[in-house]
Amino acid sequence: MTELTQSQIDEYSKDFYSDSKNLLAQSVAVKFDPLEVSINRDILNSYHHCFQHKVAEVKPVTNQRSSGRCWIFACLNVMRLPFMKELNIDDFEFSQNYIFFWDKVERTNYFLQSFVDVFKKNLPVDSRLVSYLLSNPVNDGGQWDMLVNLIEKYGVMPKKCFPESHSSNASRRLNGLLNTKIREYAHILYEMVERKATDDEIQAEIKRMVGEAFRICAILLGTPPKEFTWEYYDKTRNHKVVGPITPQDFYSQLVKPVFNMKDKICLVNDPRPNSPFGKGYTVEYLGNVVGGQRTFYNNQPIEVLKAAAASTLMEGESVWFGCDVGKHYSGKTGILDLNVRNYDLVFGVTTRNIDKAKRLLFGESLMTHAMVFTGVSLEEYLIMSDDWFSEFVYEVIVDKKHLAAEVLEVQNQDPVVLPAWDPMGALAELPAKL
Repeated sequence: MTELTQSQIDEYSKDFYSDSKNLLAQSVAVKFDPLEVSINRDILNSYHHCFQHKVAEVKPVTNQRSSGRCWIFACLNVMRLPFMKELNIDDFEFSQNYIFFWDKVERTNYFLQSFVDVFKKNLPVDSRLVSYLLSNPVNDGGQWDMLVNLIEKYGVMPKKCFPESHSSNASRRLNGLLNTKIREYAHILYEMVERKATDDEIQAEIKRMVGEAFRICAILLGTPPKEFTWEYYDKTRNHKVVGPITPQDFYSQLVKPVFNMKDKICLVNDPRPNSPFGKGYTVEYLGNVVGGQRTFYNNQPIEVLKAAAASTLMEGESVWFGCDVGKHYSGKTGILDLNVRNYDLVFGVTTRNIDKAKRLLFGESLMTHAMVFTGVSLEEYLIMSDDWFSEFVYEVIVDKKHLAAEVLEVQNQDPVVLPAWDPMGALAELPAKL
């Protein structure tokens, strides 16, 4: 190791002051947001928010507020388009809070069961796996197959029948309380495994723990109704009544015929050398419902993801996708473009020296956010550039009808199991406002 010397520091300082552009950049950047200072105006001027193919616009505009529920919002927004078309309505939301509630309860049970499994392998509590699982066990984020588990088990319901709460809109307090309790529960379960408690004793204790978590969620989010009655007007102002009906029947009878969660395929683009395309992957201990389907990634070249997404949009269907939204992003304009920031002009450096595979390997990028594609132009993406899609989109969900036979065949594979801390296990949770 080589010490940083005073002569080196003097050299750095001399180089800095020798270029007047650095002084101008310093004067501006110390007072204003450096991301706004480095914005590339030519790129902003080239975007017109216009598409060759665009799905129908619906209302209201949804907002996850101060929570990490983007994956839930994106799913329910994709789902409501064919549902609203079928019922001939122009104003509707599914209850995001309903899915959120059951995810918290189910995920508590999932992690407690996972901890027991890990502890029975005689892993120390300071091992990398246990430390990772304890880092943020019931965060707000999630993956597509976790949505499949929740909706297939609990169904869906209109937002009017189970609206938002303070803690669904601002989930920090809820998550802090649940994580504190789960770490306490993990300690109790560790000691039970150490003293060779029976499986019946362990499961009785987990049942008590999940009951406490249920109580916390019910107090902060409300208690989801077992059945409900929904009244609405269609576009011709005809009054309609649905119910009394359970959320499970609401999904199976009214939603599933037009949007079947089981028909959707999760395509990912993981270009790392040890993750060949045409293979199925899963991530150890990535899930939320014990007994539900495991998270399954169908790894394909980025061109397959682009073609499937474009084909879906051209048929008037929107697309759930996961990406690293914070990279090369202009929040005020909603533009995702590799050239939207001119860092070289302001700082004399570029942030594009390593490719997508190396960014995954060196911890520079992973999936942070889920959103919905609603339009596409075949020449170029006018809100997200084609190059940005290649570099920072990791996952798209499309109906199996849009995929070739060889892609679908991957679904039959026994997936390669990636470690729990692998970047492909990242959960979409970043709030919409960056």
